[in-house]
This record gives sequence, C-alpha cells and structure tokens, in this order.
Amino acid sequence: MSSNSLSGANILLNCLSRENVDCIFGYPGGVTLPLYDAMYDHPIKHILVRHEQNAAFAAQGYARTTGKVGVCCATSGPGATNLVTGLVDAMMDSIPIVAITGQVTSKLMGSDAFQEADTFGITRSATKHNFLVKNINELPQVVHEAFYIASTGRPGPVLVDITKDVFTGQAHYVPVTEIHLPGYKVYSEGHAGQIRRAAQMMWEAERPFIYAGGGVIAANASASLRELVELLDAPTVCTLMGLGALPSEHKNFISMPGMHGSYAANMGMTGTDLIIALGVRFDDRVTGRLSAFAPHAKVIHVDVDPAEVGKNRHADLPIVGDVKKVLPKMVAELKDLAPGMQGKNAGAREAWRNQIAAWKKEHPLTAERSDSEIKPQHLMAEIDRLSGGQAIVTSDVGQHQMWSAQLIRFNEPRLWINSGGLGSMGFGLPSAIGAQFARPDKLVFAIVGDGGFQMSIPELATIVNHALPIKIVVMNNGHLGMVRQWQELFYNNRLSEVLLSSFPDVEKLAGAYGFKGRTVSSVAEMPGALKAAVDEPGPFLLNVMVSQFENVFPMVPAGGAINEMVLRQPQPVEV
Repeated sequence: MSSNSLSGANILLNCLSRENVDCIFGYPGGVTLPLYDAMYDHPIKHILVRHEQNAAFAAQGYARTTGKVGVCCATSGPGATNLVTGLVDAMMDSIPIVAITGQVTSKLMGSDAFQEADTFGITRSATKHNFLVKNINELPQVVHEAFYIASTGRPGPVLVDITKDVFTGQAHYVPVTEIHLPGYKVYSEGHAGQIRRAAQMMWEAERPFIYAGGGVIAANASASLRELVELLDAPTVCTLMGLGALPSEHKNFISMPGMHGSYAANMGMTGTDLIIALGVRFDDRVTGRLSAFAPHAKVIHVDVDPAEVGKNRHADLPIVGDVKKVLPKMVAELKDLAPGMQGKNAGAREAWRNQIAAWKKEHPLTAERSDSEIKPQHLMAEIDRLSGGQAIVTSDVGQHQMWSAQLIRFNEPRLWINSGGLGSMGFGLPSAIGAQFARPDKLVFAIVGDGGFQMSIPELATIVNHALPIKIVVMNNGHLGMVRQWQELFYNNRLSEVLLSSFPDVEKLAGAYGFKGRTVSSVAEMPGALKAAVDEPGPFLLNVMVSQFENVFPMVPAGGAINEMVLRQPQPVEV
C-alpha cells in the first residue's frame, strides 16, 4: 500500500473534519477501537457519555442549539441498539444528527458473532436514511452523503454502520467534491404563483392567524417570520417545537397552542378564517379532534416536506418549499399588493386583534403562587425572571415540560430544547450537555422531572468531567406527574404505579460527583436558592419540592376539540 494511504478510521475522521465537526458524543467498544485509536491523535473532541442513548440526546442538544449536524458514535450490538430511542426522537422532531456505529467484520456478519446486531435493519424506520459500509472505498462518499441528507430538506437523523474491517483497512483517500443523489429531491423555492395567491388570501382574510412551527427554526427563518407577522399585524402562535421563532415578548405573539396551549391561542385557532401554517405538521397535540379543528378556516401550508402538506389537514393553498426561501418571497408579494389591499377588512382585522387580546386577558397563563407550598408555576416564573428570555432551557417530557413552555420566555430561536414528538424521559439532562458544549457562553437550565432525572443520573459524571456549568433543576412532585394527572382526571383517581419514593438526597448525590446540590422545600428560600445556583461558576443540582397534586391547565382532554378546554381543576359536585 502506498505511503499516502490511510486507514478507514482516519479516512472517516478526515471526512468529519471536512464537515466541520468539532465534537462527537459517544461510547467506545470492541469494533470501534480502531476509530478510537485514531481519535487519540485527532483534534476532533470526543465527549464520553455514560450511556449511548444519551450520546444521541446530547448530539440533538448540540444540533438544536447551533443548527449544525450533531454527531454521536456507538459500537456494534448493544451500543447501536441503545441509540435507537435517540434516533427516533430526532426523527420525530426533525433534528439533523449523524450516528456512526461499528459493525462486526464483514466475514462474520450473519453468524451471530459477539455483539452483532442487524443495526441497518433495526434503524431503517428510525432514521431519515441509513447506510451499511462494507467497502472502504465507499466510505468518503457515504459520510458526506449522510451529512447532506441529514441537513437538507426536512432535517433528520442518518446512521452510518461501518464494519470493523473497513475501520482497519487501508486505502488512498480522495476528498469528495460533490454529492450526486439522483433519487433524493429537495424542494426549496416554492411555486411563485402559489406564493402570490397566498399573499392575496392573506390580505383578503378578516381573521388571519399565523401558526409557526419548528420548521421555522430549523430553516433559520425567524427574521423573515417576524417581518411577515409585522407586515400583516396578525396574531401568531408558535408550537412546542417552534417557541422562540417569534420572540415571546413580541406584541403579536400569543403563546403555544394545543393540548396545553393557552385559551387565547386555542380560541384563535378555532375562530380564524385563514391559517398561515409555516413549518408545522398539524400534529394531534395541536389540533385535538381533527374534525372540529379550525372549522371556518382556509389553510395556507408551507413546508419543505411534501409528505406533510395536506397529510392531516387539507391545504387550500399548498406551498412545498423551504420557509427560509418562501417567506421573503411572500413578504415581497404582500408589499407589492399592499397599496391596493392594505385597507381591506381593516375594521374586521382590528376587531379580531381585540378579540384575541380579550381572550388573553380573560384566561391568562398565570404563575400561581402559594405561601404554604411551592407551586410549579411559581418555580418556572422564577427561572424565567433569572433567564430574561435569553437562557437555553432543556426539558424531558411531562408536566415540567408544559409549564416551562407556558411560562418561560424565549426571545430568540434555539433556546428551547425538549423532546416534542417522541416525548422521551431522560432527554433533558444529556441534551443540556450538548447545548452547553455548543454554547459555552450561555446560561443553560436543565429542567427535569423527578422521574426523567433518575433515567439520566449517570451523566452527572460527564458534566463534572468537563466542568459544564449546567443548572439542573428537578421539579420534584414525588410522582410521574403527567401520568398521575391523567389517572386522576380520567381514571377515577386510581393512582397506579406513579408514586416515586426513595428519591436520592441531592446534596449527597451531587457531592459524590464533586459539585454542589441542594433541596428546597419552602417558598421563601426558593428564589434565593435559584439565584445561588445561577451564581455558582460550576454545575449545580437543585431539587425543588413542589405541590404534589398540581395539574397542568388549560388541558384539552383526549379526543376533545381544542376549544373544549378544561381551564382549572374540576370542583367536586355537591350532592
């Protein structure tokens, strides 16, 4: 072999460098040892997590915070299968990550070799695309195709499974200069005629309503969204994945819509005559009972994924394209039409804005407080006060996630990182690790439930090893809170297997890892304890004992229409 040949492991690292990868979250194993040996002399930083699932979650935190492709790595067999939840999570939320997995030597495949699993078959439905590399000469092209697929069109996870003999083999490395994927279509520009028709519909509408989702953030289109909102002066909601796409402090921003959205958001969605849907998928948590959703509205739906347009709700005007490219064209068309249309329906539009404002005033999202116990809403309000709408906040899934989304402001995109579509417990802490590596200049809160936290405790070691100043706030209500809420409201309060007893002493737990922890159980000490955590230069673990039986409201019951909200705790009926 010629002197300028490289091992497959070094070829892979060269390809990653060309993709501007600066860190990998992973866990080594037998068949990836050649890769880790090559990493020993390579400038790409490797972050050793304590579980492969958390490598995928951390890669997501990195990707969501930066907009770049996050990278994770695992060995064959159990290492690869442990990634699957993180891959599905990224798939559901359209997050660009590339997972590198090792596979047994090509000659051993299919022989039930030690730590062999059909990673390619297992992850086929868990990824946007996946590859199995058994030929070293194919490796560079595959790696660059993986990054291209992960980051273009609708983003998503891509897995590259590489056999050990490819890692150890030698080949002449020729950098890849172009990607040619004839079967892979990216629709980006949007149809010019449809965009002009959309602008006409927007000016003609009496009750326009902008419905912005995670696709706006993924496309880095927040500035264009703001321009559209202000030009139309239209009420705007951002989905759970889209929070921060329009600043929370913006006068046109209402809140999040859906199952735990605000009264004003859900009534607005119900009463509008035109939904301008941007980078959303009309998922069930937003629409409620689909047959009753927005019954008077026409729909303009802009999305880069043609499979989403019209999938759940018929689009009267479909526009397949990247919102980053479509929105400026839409704004330009609106401006062109403005001289003849801007005064049209002005009175009706003012009445519509006034109605939205009245709904917001009638049933606001409030940070409830008590003198005797810490209300979860009060906790979120204090975190919001300290963050000033500028901190990165991560969460798992459940009550703490919903209260965070309702009550913490996000005045920029890429500050709110949570498991939306899949709803993975244990997501909050490892995703905060990825976010803090991506943005060392930012204050990062990992707001976790007492259930989800106990699924990710080992990552405290990762935080300490890298001196990450993450502020871990456990909202501890002693239960699997959201499950308990459903059992209380819909299963006759038959609380089955939701009590979380034997929670660790966090001062001892944090101390065992070498940093500070504290439990807070009184209203008076809670604000000061949060401030002390923020002021601490290193990590801090704060266990906040909140009301055990507080429920998240508003709430749309399963199968209900979004205007059929339960606004407060049902009161017992007097006999």
